[in-house]
Amino acid sequence: MARTRHTKSRAKAEINVVPYIDVMLVLLVIFIATAPVVMQGVTVDLPQAKAETMNQDEMTPIIATVDKVGQFYVTIDTSTVKMGSLDELTNYVAAELQKDQVHQRPVVVQGDAQVAYDNVIQLMNALKNGGVKSVGLVTEPISSLIN
Repeated sequence: MARTRHTKSRAKAEINVVPYIDVMLVLLVIFIATAPVVMQGVTVDLPQAKAETMNQDEMTPIIATVDKVGQFYVTIDTSTVKMGSLDELTNYVAAELQKDQVHQRPVVVQGDAQVAYDNVIQLMNALKNGGVKSVGLVTEPISSLIN
């Protein structure tokens, strides 16, 4: 009689990583596609000036922006909100400053280089009337000094 060999096949402990790689690639594509949306802000062409840099120890400033067509925006941390009017902007900034009265956040104005000077002054005046004690101006550093 012929004998047959009975061998037990042992289960292999392997993990199929292909589905995990597929999921990771999909997540990577999603993060790459949404990153510009999360980090969006208002693009303005800032005037150049020689000025001091803000202290890194201070809280992140509230940025009130007027673009070249005269529209107003407020940026707090990474979120930018378009404002319909100066009154709306003033109320929004005042409400944000009320949240943390102990550490007053600095407020800065960012005006496009092409915007009318009057729009920047109106924005600064509205902020002062809204209770902002000190308003700074944002500029680009001068790339080269002219002799």
